[in-house]
Amino acid sequence: MDDCKGYFALLSQYLDGDLSVEECTRMEEHLVDCAPCVEFVESLRHAVALCREASGPRTIVPEDARRELREAYRKALEALTKAP
Repeated sequence: MDDCKGYFALLSQYLDGDLSVEECTRMEEHLVDCAPCVEFVESLRHAVALCREASGPRTIVPEDARRELREAYRKALEALTKAP
């Protein structure tokens, strides 16, 4: 993966621990040198923490809700990358 857009699409899976070891390693290598991706992953971590705090520690987020959240972030990313 050579561009940030590809990494942005995987950030939610990265935070959930759903990437393969190889994908995780590539993600972490990319995050060392990419300020926009670091900023995005930190905002995503913050959003996840707020959701967990609001819903309580024992609430399990359904997979369809997680998928919808990932899709919303993907659309936000597309809008950001298309902006001048």
